[in-house]
Amino acid sequence: MAIVFLLLGLVVFAFIGVPLAFSIGASCITYLSAVRPGFLTMMPQRIWNGAYSELMIAMPLFMLAGELMNTGGITERIINFCMEILRPIHGGLGEVNVAASMIFGGISGSSVADTSALGSILIPAMEKEGYPKSASAGITVASSTMGMIIPPSTPMVVYAMVSGASIGALFMAGAVPGILIGLSQLVVVFWLSHKNGWHPKRVPFSARRFWHAVLAGIPALLMPVFIIVCVSSGVCTASESAGVAVLYSVLVGFFLYRELTWGAIWRALKKTLISSSSVMIIIGFTQIFTWILTIQKVPDLVANFFMSMNVSYLGIALMFDVLILVIGTFIDVSPAILLLTPIMLPVMEHYGFSALQFGAMMITGLAIGLVTPPVGMCLNACNKINRMPIIDIFRGAAPYVICNVFVLVAISVWPELTAFLPRWLGY
Repeated sequence: MAIVFLLLGLVVFAFIGVPLAFSIGASCITYLSAVRPGFLTMMPQRIWNGAYSELMIAMPLFMLAGELMNTGGITERIINFCMEILRPIHGGLGEVNVAASMIFGGISGSSVADTSALGSILIPAMEKEGYPKSASAGITVASSTMGMIIPPSTPMVVYAMVSGASIGALFMAGAVPGILIGLSQLVVVFWLSHKNGWHPKRVPFSARRFWHAVLAGIPALLMPVFIIVCVSSGVCTASESAGVAVLYSVLVGFFLYRELTWGAIWRALKKTLISSSSVMIIIGFTQIFTWILTIQKVPDLVANFFMSMNVSYLGIALMFDVLILVIGTFIDVSPAILLLTPIMLPVMEHYGFSALQFGAMMITGLAIGLVTPPVGMCLNACNKINRMPIIDIFRGAAPYVICNVFVLVAISVWPELTAFLPRWLGY
């Protein structure tokens, strides 16, 4: 009965409009005051311990690297490179959008940053070339979901902190699902563009323009490769690689592309501070929440409930997929990871799921929530760019989001899709 009091408090606070981080904190304080007042003195220490983690240093640094990319010219070079490769193809700008998201996601680790950076450039260009407004916005937000799946990934850092899984192994476990989503979306973009006559104009190939885009884009393209190789080979930790990514962005933006300024660095630092602080607050309060759930033995109760149902491996996989899709519709990515992992990971491990497969499933499913109303952070970011109603953006994204759903089911049913690359690299 006491745990119902905790959950009811969370729902009530969230319903009346209290921000989620403070809803979690307020429900914990209310619960402890009423049920276990002696534990209130432990809250500050628990909150501090939740946010004080060496691994969490990587999160704001990857965010900062993404911001510096946008202002330092790296994002523009990635788009130009993809455009020279894919623009001659029917539906080329849509293909460019997806391919650029795959590369950008390998640097910033953030889907919302992907939507903001690429959407501000590609959405107007796609509309100019004949794409409908809903399709231009839809492709942008749907392809940006790869930003939190393809390594490095900010949500994977959060998941690693909660689950104790290796961050390098998690990065590798997310690589195949992210690439599969990108490839399937490229196919859908090509088919719909051909069917609807979008972007029929062909741009003649120019060797000079091609090599100029390739040479200018090489420093930008090497960045995600460098990060992945360093982490997967054990040369540096995730936090150290994030620091290297920031330094790399500064050096390339300042001395090679010469577009980065001290004012832009200051703005990037302020934006990163605000974004990462909000996540850190959520992490701190969620540590209290999960601690209370553990005291009340909620993970054991949930595990016993599922075990009593005698559900098969396939059944529990599909049930979890549905659960994560529903939760992702209403709760943002980091809070969902922090709330669900302590409860569901032991259950899934009992059914034979590894921590890596579970993490890949959770993050792939929650990425879909970024493009589904009402929360849909990528939808909101896109709305600020083109001022379209969120529901219209979602309709445009729906055909491409189906690719994400198919990949989610695939990695749930076939563990090898997430296991073989970490195992091959010795994790």
